[in-house]
Amino acid sequence: MIKNSRLIIFCLFFLFANLVTVAQNISGTIADTTNKKEVSNVVVAVLKPVDSTLFKFVRTNKEGQFILKNIPAGKYILMVTHPFYAYLLDDITVTAEGLQLNRVSVIPKSKLLQEIIIKSGGAMRVKGDTTIFTADSFKVSANANVEELLKKLPGIQVDKDGKIKAMGETVEKVLVDGEEFFGDDPGMAVKNIRADAVKEVQVYDKKSDQSEFTGIDDGKTKKTINLKLKDDRKKGYFGKIDLSGGLNNEQRNRYNNNILLSSFKGKRKIAGYFLNGNTGQDGLNWQDNDKFGGDNDNFSVSADEDGGLNFNWQGGNSDDEPNVDTQNGFVKNNNVGLQYSNKWKEDKQNISFSPKYSYLDYLNTKKTYTQTQVKDSLGNYSFFNDNALENMHVNKETFKLKAVYEIKIDSFNSLKFTGKLNSYKTESQSYRTSVNTNQSGKLNNTSLRDLNTNSDKLAYSGNILFKHKFKKVRRTFSLSADWNVLDNNSMSLLKSDNEIYKDNIISFSQKFDQQKEYDKNTKQFLAKAVFTEPLGKKYSLQLDYEVSIGNGKSNQTTYSFSPVSGKYDEQVDSLSNSFKQRITVNKPGFKINYNYKKLKFNIGSGIGFTSFDLLDQTFGKDYKRNYTNFFPNANLTYAYKSGHNLRFYYNGNTTQPRIDQLQLLRDNKDYFNQYLGNPLLKPSFSNNFNLSHQSYDFIKDFYIYQGLNFTQTSNAITDSRIINATTGKTISQPVNTDGNFNFNFYGGGGFKLKKLNIRVDLGPNVGYNHSTEIINGLNNISKNLNAGFRIYLNKSKDKAYDISLNNNFNYNSNSTQQYNTKIKYNTNETGLNATYYLKKVWSLQSDFNYFVRQKTPQFQNNLSNQLWNAKLQRTFKKDEYTLYFSVRDILNQNTGIERNFYSNTLSEVRNERLKRYWMLGFTWNFKNKAAAPAATK
Repeated sequence: MIKNSRLIIFCLFFLFANLVTVAQNISGTIADTTNKKEVSNVVVAVLKPVDSTLFKFVRTNKEGQFILKNIPAGKYILMVTHPFYAYLLDDITVTAEGLQLNRVSVIPKSKLLQEIIIKSGGAMRVKGDTTIFTADSFKVSANANVEELLKKLPGIQVDKDGKIKAMGETVEKVLVDGEEFFGDDPGMAVKNIRADAVKEVQVYDKKSDQSEFTGIDDGKTKKTINLKLKDDRKKGYFGKIDLSGGLNNEQRNRYNNNILLSSFKGKRKIAGYFLNGNTGQDGLNWQDNDKFGGDNDNFSVSADEDGGLNFNWQGGNSDDEPNVDTQNGFVKNNNVGLQYSNKWKEDKQNISFSPKYSYLDYLNTKKTYTQTQVKDSLGNYSFFNDNALENMHVNKETFKLKAVYEIKIDSFNSLKFTGKLNSYKTESQSYRTSVNTNQSGKLNNTSLRDLNTNSDKLAYSGNILFKHKFKKVRRTFSLSADWNVLDNNSMSLLKSDNEIYKDNIISFSQKFDQQKEYDKNTKQFLAKAVFTEPLGKKYSLQLDYEVSIGNGKSNQTTYSFSPVSGKYDEQVDSLSNSFKQRITVNKPGFKINYNYKKLKFNIGSGIGFTSFDLLDQTFGKDYKRNYTNFFPNANLTYAYKSGHNLRFYYNGNTTQPRIDQLQLLRDNKDYFNQYLGNPLLKPSFSNNFNLSHQSYDFIKDFYIYQGLNFTQTSNAITDSRIINATTGKTISQPVNTDGNFNFNFYGGGGFKLKKLNIRVDLGPNVGYNHSTEIINGLNNISKNLNAGFRIYLNKSKDKAYDISLNNNFNYNSNSTQQYNTKIKYNTNETGLNATYYLKKVWSLQSDFNYFVRQKTPQFQNNLSNQLWNAKLQRTFKKDEYTLYFSVRDILNQNTGIERNFYSNTLSEVRNERLKRYWMLGFTWNFKNKAAAPAATK
């Protein structure tokens, strides 16, 4: 009996021991480290990692302790939840000995703004309104830049031109550790900072300084990416030298050289760059064409999100500068820049300073075919064709400087000074010939034009922002003042020979040999005061007053060449004019704000009193007008759960006509397409609506977003055109029209096919535009519809391969009242990008892009473009050095053909474009010992 008992006990012990090895326990204590206490009634759950389904859960006791029993050995997801604490997710592994977690820390939601924490190197997390990506969780090739990293991040798209979108919205700013990197050039950071230097990529809607200060959302946000560098890269220096070149028998030799150096010492940061090349692949951002002086001198000023003023050139081309499109033609550029920033006295004072210089040499030959259809008063249609050839050469020099100094006087007061200086010098030559025929093929007109322009522009501005906090919480006062000046002096030499035909015989001929001088100046002052007052815990009131005063002058004088004196000294009165304007706006406003838990909203309005005083000094005419406008606004944000938010925004705003649109002066540089200003123009008023939604589910690795924008404009500034179908001559004048609106819907989502290890991103887009203009005295309503769908697939294996496939399909429909044919066509763009790691130090990269545009009755052939590039590289000394050989446009099929349909006109433009070339290059990514990562044990 004793032997049997011992046998039974032995068997039970063996069975128990076996069960313990199969199913063990997970135990630990949940603690609030912020308030230094254990937390009871916390749900501690174990999820299956394959499909994130619940396996088992328990609650903590009064001492914050928990134990999950009988958990088989393996990998799991541990989830910790409590109503007053942030969610916590962690990957865990249960071994044969079980798992003792000891103290698990949780953070109160009130402190962390409802942050979802994904520990152990998790790929994504949400902190308040910011989405954070852990950079090392997304594998890229050795020495890849940030642009390649961004292409890997869910919800972010980077197109072939380098434009970045996050959750369907265009990224306007890229910061490095919360500060601008070489001013406002996003391309400098994403193309020239290595991906492995980045710790986190933070994506958020950057609010204005005013909104961040008062806590009242004004709806003025910019989609922003902040690159948070790794701590070891913030010590000492690091940089990159990339030198490459190649021979080409058919065209000039190709070269591309980039040098970037960054130095960190405490809070002091210094960075510099030098870019030099003739391939167009220079690392500059997609907005630089505008920032290098624009295409014209039509100046506009608008208040930015901080109460400051922005100045830019837009529309028209009254100073005769040819359009520089760096996607076409041949470009040679030199760029150099410096960035300095520092903080001292416990960060109470900080300064940043960024000068930049660039030189651009641009050559292009452009062929343009245009067909214009005209409807007469009897309803009969006729059309004429125009074929033009233009050769242009442009040299641009740009100097830009931005400086910011901020001081926190004490805990209640601060001052911020911002200064900007932009200087542009442009020389351009353009030679253009055109032949215009009617629908029977007979000549309407011919034109030869030689145009040379020298232009000097200087724009500078200053902003002072004072902020004061009262002792009473949320009671604030701020005052901002801005001063902006633009000076533009240019001179053009115009030589043209213009002929009009009847039955293929010249019936009229006019030649011009003229010198045009432009002297333009615009000054703008703006001041704004804002006061906020709390109305209880949930509500607050904002009162503001804004005044702006704008003065402008535009003097244009045209001289004809005198055979007697041999000079340009005969003034042409019909092409000369002196014009002044003064626009004063007073705008008081108010806003009621509500902020409680998950819901934030505000509603308010401003009232604008505008005074127009326009003086035509040449003709002695004074145009005075006064307007009163309401500026309603509303903003709502509802964060119904962590990682999920709904936002609505509405505002009303006016757009003032530009001085070149108001000046009653005829522009004859294109004799058969002349422009005439209109001093009777009124400001336009727009109602803007925006609705957006974003949702993340980190457990399922899924996200989705949608956005809808709608804009309706009254008194929109559009064109009235008088078209002579017999001669082919057009005279355009800006006018106010109604019936203008547009809307745009975009959406997207992403998930991972875990069994196949494929990342999927996809989404639709729909856009519609309804506009009104006037042609030969008759309204012409244009309706344009665009609908598309995109999909992106990515599959990768670390140090083995990385393959991505994307496709973007779009359907287009265009119709107008005065064009008797509805134009419909499809476009499709497919891209394949692959990197294959041949060995540890060898890799082969290749990308192929195929674009096709469907033929139409007007264009009887499909339009296609194929671009195939490849790069073979070898790294040395732990990826510090890279030697590579690259070929761009292997098939020699890269073409620059564009087709456009607008109003009663269709066109096809053929540009010269850089085709196949090869380059041999060397890259050195260097860093000092202080910047080297610590060795792992």
